[in-house]
Amino acid sequence: MKLAIKFASLFLAINLLNACATSQLLENNRSTHTITERQTLIQDSVRAFGKPAQIINNLPSDAIVIVGNQQSYVLTQGGGKFTTLIGQLDPRYIRITNNLSFYSEKNDGKFSGKLDLRYSRLASDVGKNDIQFFLQNGVQECTSESDKRMNVQSFCFEIPLQGLIYPVARNLDSLRPLSKSYPIEIYTQTEKTEHHSHDVGKKIVLFPFAIAFDVITLPLQAIAEIFD
Repeated sequence: MKLAIKFASLFLAINLLNACATSQLLENNRSTHTITERQTLIQDSVRAFGKPAQIINNLPSDAIVIVGNQQSYVLTQGGGKFTTLIGQLDPRYIRITNNLSFYSEKNDGKFSGKLDLRYSRLASDVGKNDIQFFLQNGVQECTSESDKRMNVQSFCFEIPLQGLIYPVARNLDSLRPLSKSYPIEIYTQTEKTEHHSHDVGKKIVLFPFAIAFDVITLPLQAIAEIFD
């Protein structure tokens, strides 16, 4: 009888230990299970494209400003290539194939992304100089079967972009706006668990020490035609 009681007690103790271990394991699994979520920091609309009216410290000479109605988005990398490409091509045949949606990893006033452009026109109108220009700038042919049926030749180029977020342009009201609103978005990613949420906040953070400045709109008619 005593032996049976001992076995019963031992069996009960083992079950209790297993239950505790299982509970702890489940708890650990819950605490380490993370979900990555996309979080929009700001949704704005583009008013114009331009350059700083004066020299701004730490900004390259070829910096391009995407003038938003809420903030200024200064392209520190990729802006020069953008203006070079569209300055050499007929804007009537250029189309943007992605949205102006940029990623801010730490919501620290910095962002990155890309601009995808497609240049399509009749194959008979694409000359040798055009092909050489595309080769020099890393442009890839992307002619589709539909294009071929219409005797159209297409070329696609991707421009990596990096930039900084500055306050809205001081002379915003004096800038001629695009004929239609073009959206721009800055987003980040947050990681969440069942017991803890690491949230950087929904409010956009400007680049440290960034001050508002006046903007001179770019003379390139191509930009207006592409975005209009």
